[in-house]
Amino acid sequence: MNVYDFDKTIYSGDSTANFYKHCLKKYKSILKTVPGMLFAFLLYNLNIYTLTQFKEKMYKFLTCVPDIDKEVELFWNKNMQKIKPYYLSQKRDDDVIISASPEFLLIPICEKLGVGKLMASRVDKHTGKYEGENCRDTEKVRRFYEWDSHAKIDTFYSDSLSDTPLANEAEKAFIVSKNDELIPWQDYKKPKYKMFLSREFMMFLVIGVINTFAGALFATLYRHFIPDNTVAFVPGWISGNIVSYFLNSVFTFRDTDFGIVKYIKFLVSNLPNLLIQTVMVKIFSDILNMPSMVVYAIAAIIGVPVTFVLVKLFAFAKKD
Repeated sequence: MNVYDFDKTIYSGDSTANFYKHCLKKYKSILKTVPGMLFAFLLYNLNIYTLTQFKEKMYKFLTCVPDIDKEVELFWNKNMQKIKPYYLSQKRDDDVIISASPEFLLIPICEKLGVGKLMASRVDKHTGKYEGENCRDTEKVRRFYEWDSHAKIDTFYSDSLSDTPLANEAEKAFIVSKNDELIPWQDYKKPKYKMFLSREFMMFLVIGVINTFAGALFATLYRHFIPDNTVAFVPGWISGNIVSYFLNSVFTFRDTDFGIVKYIKFLVSNLPNLLIQTVMVKIFSDILNMPSMVVYAIAAIIGVPVTFVLVKLFAFAKKD
């Protein structure tokens, strides 16, 4: 049998996000659930909420939709044409679709397509509550073998490397690219720009803002004892760097295995950032005569992207 992910694999887009937009256009009361969803997203990124807990808060919008079944039907009447041609040309009666999207949303389209078996996240369509875990990563493998412990996957298709656990169970596996090119799993290289669209980078930016103020505050305090802006910036940067190390360990890379070796790697990864920022401080302060706090903030912002790449690939590199 062939096994497929759904969103961005056989469907052009994210069906959950598209359905959310479909409902929001008709039911503005959904907006009242947005603050709770955003707060839950913050808690998820802070490693306080699980992905399932965050998504339950997101699916709270379902409580504002009076007739879910009707809206699902209208949604697929409009969006069925987003099923990708490559899939329609090769689909088989024994195909299996396994997706993190909610089961109630995918059942109608899978019935229309004649899909043999659907496994998806079990979400109550009236309350948004989950039954079990969000169906992704290793949960997909568990659900697959729970359905049939002796099943064999001939070929697996997905758009995301997060599905590697299930891809490893298949004889062959392909990444479906944006232009629907089927790339052998082992040959696929994740585009470098996606590093800057990840949860890790978003969290790194948040901590970068905190670190910017921390470093600027430390440098400003040291400025009372050190007459030169550039010289005062260095101990201020080091103080902020220590704060940044602990925050990024816990919240960005979710690695609490603290150690002096790891901190040294983190510090080394930040040295190019220190050089960039020191030059910026020299230019903006000594040449352009800008205020100290503003100078320190600008310098920190410029060095963030470079630092993220070095920290991720050197200090917090994960072994396969």
